[in-house]
Order: sequence, then C-alpha cells, then structure tokens
Amino acid sequence: MKKKHAVTGFGITLLLILGIAVFFYFNFQTVVVSGPSMEPTYLNGRRLLACKAYGLVGGIKDGDIVVLKGEKKDDYFIKRVYKLEGEIVDFANVPEDWVITQGDYKVPPGHIFVLGDNREHSEDSRVWGAVSLDKVIGKIISR
Repeated sequence: MKKKHAVTGFGITLLLILGIAVFFYFNFQTVVVSGPSMEPTYLNGRRLLACKAYGLVGGIKDGDIVVLKGEKKDDYFIKRVYKLEGEIVDFANVPEDWVITQGDYKVPPGHIFVLGDNREHSEDSRVWGAVSLDKVIGKIISR
C-alpha cells in the first residue's frame, strides 16, 4: 500500500518560520557602538540592528547612519551620512588634505561622505575622504 504525505498547517508554519529566520540571518546584523564618535546619539556599548539589504528599508540618504567595513576582517565603523555622490561638502568638513584653492569638494561617484555625531572625537571622512559604497555593510534601522 502506498503512503500519502500530507502537508499540514503546522508543517507550512514551520517552513514559513524557517524561511523568515534564514532571511533575517542573511540580511540583518547586530553591531555594537565602540567609542565616543556617535555620542550623544549612540553611547559606547549600545547594540544596534543593521540591515544589510538596505534597499528593503530605503536607499542610503543624507542623515542615515551606516555601518562601514574597517581595514581588518571584523572591524567596522558606525557613522552618519553627511553627503551623497555629487553633493558639495562645506569647507568646515572637507577632507584634511583638500586645499581650498581647489574649489568645492564634491563627493565622487559611487561614494558617500560620512561624519561622526561627536565631531571632536570622530575619525571620519574628514580624515579618510569619501567612502566607497562597497564599504557599506548596512544601514542602522534601530534607534
């Protein structure tokens, strides 16, 4: 006698939960604030949720807070997007190596200009220059 396999509501629910868990695993990451550069917005040690598929929660725009890859494997930085590609950065925030006689500093294509909220204690685009979009790990979605 041949056995029939029935798909039950419980089985469908388990598959749905598994699918959601896999989706969250690959598209979201918890990050921890390290240092004073984002104070007073985020204090040292605060846990935040970053969406790797930031297209799902809206593209990157001025004012968003993003997580950027550092030089080392597990190193990252949390900074606020100040200007997008093609936008002009005011003279108070241009990169340190920018000479004012060169004129306006315009963010290059495929890059963003990021700053820490605590400017006195932040190493950011004023030191590094504009950051390539491929360095963006995700966009912070928790406040």
